[in-house]
Amino acid sequence: MLLASAFILLGLGLLVWGADRFVIGAASLARNLGVPPLLIGLTVVGFGTSAPEILVAVTASAQGNPGLAIGNAVGSNIANIALILGTTALVTPLIVHSDLLRGEYPVLLAASIGASMLMLDGTLGRGDGIILLLGLVAAMGLLIRMSRRNHDPLAEEIEAEVPPDVSTGIAIVWFLIGLITLVAGSRMLVWGAHEVAVMLGISDLVIGLTIVSVGTSLPELAASIMSALKNEQELAIGNVIGSNLWNLLAVLGMPALLAPGIIAPEVLYRDMLIMLGLTLALFIMGRGQREHGIINRIEGGLLLSCFIAYQGWLLWQSQGVTAV
Repeated sequence: MLLASAFILLGLGLLVWGADRFVIGAASLARNLGVPPLLIGLTVVGFGTSAPEILVAVTASAQGNPGLAIGNAVGSNIANIALILGTTALVTPLIVHSDLLRGEYPVLLAASIGASMLMLDGTLGRGDGIILLLGLVAAMGLLIRMSRRNHDPLAEEIEAEVPPDVSTGIAIVWFLIGLITLVAGSRMLVWGAHEVAVMLGISDLVIGLTIVSVGTSLPELAASIMSALKNEQELAIGNVIGSNLWNLLAVLGMPALLAPGIIAPEVLYRDMLIMLGLTLALFIMGRGQREHGIINRIEGGLLLSCFIAYQGWLLWQSQGVTAV
């Protein structure tokens, strides 16, 4: 247990550091090739921030643990809304003025409903994986189109997130180091998480929904709080929406493509329902009824309470299954 836990912690550390180096390298390389900063922010940086979840999903699926990959995708979305935005709103209320961000809410809600409908038959097949990846391309294209319509505060904040000028040679070095570190970290995390699941007698799905999803979401929690404290509240929410889109359409697509098969029933009647409910709540709170939406401290407390209750429910159910 001690060795497996150490591998989980070390794997998470490598994933966080590797993702940061990967983003710097990939984004700087794209900028040097003439790609517009806004496009880099919406695609390259968006991919980079979700790279830990994607690499974990690829590794878990390739090693025959699709439940861990599915749990990581769904659990990360739940953690992003309930844990990250809930905690951030407790620190400072999140006020949304961005028209681009208000347009992203229905895109995320539609992607969440669409992914859920693909899973209603109780399986996740390669056809589903292809649809999810095509949905990602369509969603990114739609967001890019919306961002070009007019001057928007979120667009400015996204462009500011692109790393400053870095030489092409250094960018390639950081890109390769980040990629190698991400692969190594994902392998260590998946191995450690699977060993802990076996020792505790619980499923890989539960480990993915708890330890793995929370661990991979912690860097985004720190980033969102810092963005909110710097009065970049749109960016704090935009990072979560972007991450959730990648989790639904890219991370969830990995087990569909690499390890197609039957989905655990509890994913449908428990986890996806919780995720859909939180996404709908974010849609209602974020869009607002007037010129802006707001997630205040009371709503942030409710979101965080939902996350704590959900994690407790998972642990209670896993103990019940183990006892049987």
